[in-house]
Amino acid sequence: MKKHILLLLALCVAVSTAMGQGIMGGHVTGNFQIDAQTSREDSVIGSKSLPEIMHLNARGDILYTNGNFSAGLRYEAYLNPMEGFRPEYEGQGIANYFASYKTKDFAITAGHFYEQFGNGLTLRAYEDRYLGIDNAIRGFNVMYRPFRGITLKGLIGQQRYFWDQRGLVRGIDGEVSVNELLASLAEAKTRLTLGASFVSKYEATSGINVDSYLDGFKLNLPANVGAAAVRMDLSHGGFGLQAEYARKGDDPCDLNNYIYHKGEAIWVSASYSQKGLSANLQAKRIENMCFRSVRSEKYPEAMYINYIPAITKQHTYAFLSMYPYQTQTDGEMGLQADVIYKIKKETLLGGKYGTDLHLNASVITGLDMQPVALSGLDTAMTGAPGSSGYSSDFFKAGDLYYADASLEVARKLSSKVKLAATYGYVVYNPVVEGHTGDIHHNHVVVADLTWKLNRKNVLRFEGEWMGSDSKYDGEDKRSGDWIMGLVEYNFTSKWFFCVSDQYAYNDGVGNYYNLSVGYTTGATRIQFGYGKQREGIICIGGVCRTVPASNGFTFSLTTSF
Repeated sequence: MKKHILLLLALCVAVSTAMGQGIMGGHVTGNFQIDAQTSREDSVIGSKSLPEIMHLNARGDILYTNGNFSAGLRYEAYLNPMEGFRPEYEGQGIANYFASYKTKDFAITAGHFYEQFGNGLTLRAYEDRYLGIDNAIRGFNVMYRPFRGITLKGLIGQQRYFWDQRGLVRGIDGEVSVNELLASLAEAKTRLTLGASFVSKYEATSGINVDSYLDGFKLNLPANVGAAAVRMDLSHGGFGLQAEYARKGDDPCDLNNYIYHKGEAIWVSASYSQKGLSANLQAKRIENMCFRSVRSEKYPEAMYINYIPAITKQHTYAFLSMYPYQTQTDGEMGLQADVIYKIKKETLLGGKYGTDLHLNASVITGLDMQPVALSGLDTAMTGAPGSSGYSSDFFKAGDLYYADASLEVARKLSSKVKLAATYGYVVYNPVVEGHTGDIHHNHVVVADLTWKLNRKNVLRFEGEWMGSDSKYDGEDKRSGDWIMGLVEYNFTSKWFFCVSDQYAYNDGVGNYYNLSVGYTTGATRIQFGYGKQREGIICIGGVCRTVPASNGFTFSLTTSF
């Protein structure tokens, strides 16, 4: 911690000097965010009182730029971490710092950085503050363009693990824009980009003992594990085709029960767009693609080197997102179709202003896995650590994990009033959250009305209903049938007020009301709230975290300069 404080002081002095002297136009920007909550015990919804009375997450990012050079740091404080965030975040200090030099064809960063190769199947170092995820790499990251149309990247470093660094990650990536590389194709309507990447992790080990059926059973684990991928991006006019294929070596770890089974992933996306119409079809198949820099890590979202893109819609309405899908890195396959169409105005169905239609459907299943026995031993060792775990048919699906279909119709009723109506049907298997029980079937209806009173005042009404047969083997506060109402008023372009209530009127538990008020001035926004938070999970892009029940006040402050 002392070296971090000295680093902060040194950087502040350097930045202050640069600002005072105006060296080559150097300047400083930054932003701050503070989120806090209180909670009291509520036996009905299952919330607990906080021994500290208040929990707080806060951060401040400072960036200094001077020509091609930039440097920055982030100070974080978790005093103590808000409910749903890992307790390992407790404390405060400099969590991120870097120095970078960039030109058009060359860039180098020392310190913490974020990076992604392709769609992330082999590597994605990123941060999502709302999920409590930050797997930044601390080390060196280099980008070089030796010729027009060719981009090369290389990196090495350790991943952030709360307030520590762990593992060792190394990676290279190359991308070729064929149209830029070949002058004869520079103006061609068909555009093609090709890419490839290779990432490896190193973790020293002489073998470990794991729970097994045999005394003295010990696994010899690979110190180096590699993953490679190739990708393509092809477009012509309104048509587009993207694809990526990745393969990973044997990588026994805690999440796959220490089996020796190669990983594989394929992701394909086809799209078409023209005025008033866009359509997209995605498909993927994932098998044993848990790629982490520390194999013994048990926390599901920590130390991931790669990322599996989600192909389910990111719903924003409360009941459609009550049972979000969490990507299963051990194995899944699925399809998603998405169509947006605008019915022309001044027609029978389009009306005076036109009508927007948005249709989305997706289905995700597991793989058809057939357990295999540990070579040379009793069949009782089937699927045990040290075995290949299972065999699977590439095209054969397993159990249904998730499916949904939704249709949204949005139409302006007048120059000041807009109505959006949505129907959604969700099929959900609780096994994706680690629960047992029957598959859920949920019907959701949403009405969303926005009334623009004048240039600075907007009133919005939202009503939702969900009918569900959801049940778990244990108590779950999301079960049953629900109704919800919300009223939001934005006035003078600075203030907003919102009141909402979610009520489980059949087989569920709780009445979850919320009041909030906010004020925005310039780049600063302050918000206060009071109410009840239903327990559940929040997911962004297929990555999720648990949100426990709470009953109390919330506070949020964001500002930038």
